[in-house]
Amino acid sequence: MKIEAWLFIALAPFFALVATVYGFMGDWHEPVGYLALYLTAGLSIMIGGYLWFTARRVGPRPEDRVDAEIHEGAGEQGMFSPWSWWPLVLGLGAASGFMGLAVGWWIVYISIGLTTVAIIGWVYEYSRGDHAH
Repeated sequence: MKIEAWLFIALAPFFALVATVYGFMGDWHEPVGYLALYLTAGLSIMIGGYLWFTARRVGPRPEDRVDAEIHEGAGEQGMFSPWSWWPLVLGLGAASGFMGLAVGWWIVYISIGLTTVAIIGWVYEYSRGDHAH
């Protein structure tokens, strides 16, 4: 994961430089462009930092080693629930929230409730019903 971490961390100064040049070329009158680029630089640092700390905690993966064999990456990669409907409900809540920003604020309040229910349902999916642990 160190390669991915360095990739994201190295992109942050590039985005900051591009944002500064964009701001100077536009005389700092158009705030959306340079602000979005500065936020992209910050997000790149956040992702790179997360990957860096995860790489230190987990250690080298088979993908990080030159002498690794294909079979070393086999096995269980995580726990995923293919029958879950909660991601769809969460996506509808997020989409209606963004639609509410464009159409009307009252839709945002409904989507906040829908998104909250979807997150709670997804988190507690394995705590109730047939699949309770």
